[in-house]
Amino acid sequence: MVEAGEPKRAVVLLSGGLDSATTAAIARSEGFAIYALSVDYGQRHRFELEAAARVAASIGAVEHRVVAIDLRAFGGSALTADIDVPQDRSGDEMSHGIPITYVPARNTVMLSLALGYAETLGAADLFVGVNAVDYSGYPDCRPEFVAAFEQLANLATKAGVEGTSQFRVHAPLIELTKTEIIRRGVELGVDYGLTHSCYNPDPSGASCGRCDSCQIRLKGFADAGLVDSARYSNG
Repeated sequence: MVEAGEPKRAVVLLSGGLDSATTAAIARSEGFAIYALSVDYGQRHRFELEAAARVAASIGAVEHRVVAIDLRAFGGSALTADIDVPQDRSGDEMSHGIPITYVPARNTVMLSLALGYAETLGAADLFVGVNAVDYSGYPDCRPEFVAAFEQLANLATKAGVEGTSQFRVHAPLIELTKTEIIRRGVELGVDYGLTHSCYNPDPSGASCGRCDSCQIRLKGFADAGLVDSARYSNG
């Protein structure tokens, strides 16, 4: 339970990527006590979990939990199955269709875990770094999805039914471009060198610079007039 005078608690889904780090910084700037949650779902780019730990420490999270749930049991994605990660796709290619890096139901699963964590904490606020502008065609990054999950959260929980909590899903990046996200993060002091976005890193954890996620990230920094401090295998 939250004691009187304590800051409001928020569960922040923290993947270790650029967007989730910015989202955590926004939650902190709004006065929330951060309870970070990362999910080890069997992703091939597991270096992001190390990045999540770094980011959680840097933002002063009260707690950082890592929950394991193996979505490789279902596969169906280049991130959870033996399927090549697309590389060197053009902007036009990335803007059409749902790519093979989409992980079936991933954000639904993650938000459900965050909801369970929040209910045990007496927290009503969930933060997620989904983005519907510079996103790679993922259906679970749209405003409609966020609104639907928020409604579900208040129907599916003891706290919601009894009225002790009115859950809210915050998606502060949903309408922003990658460049706008980066600029906002810089304003809030986010160290993007701590983050990891690549879907296909080399064995040392260096980013490939060629997958959709790397290309979107690099373009965002370039358009912001900034240099990405993440480590890339191509230099």
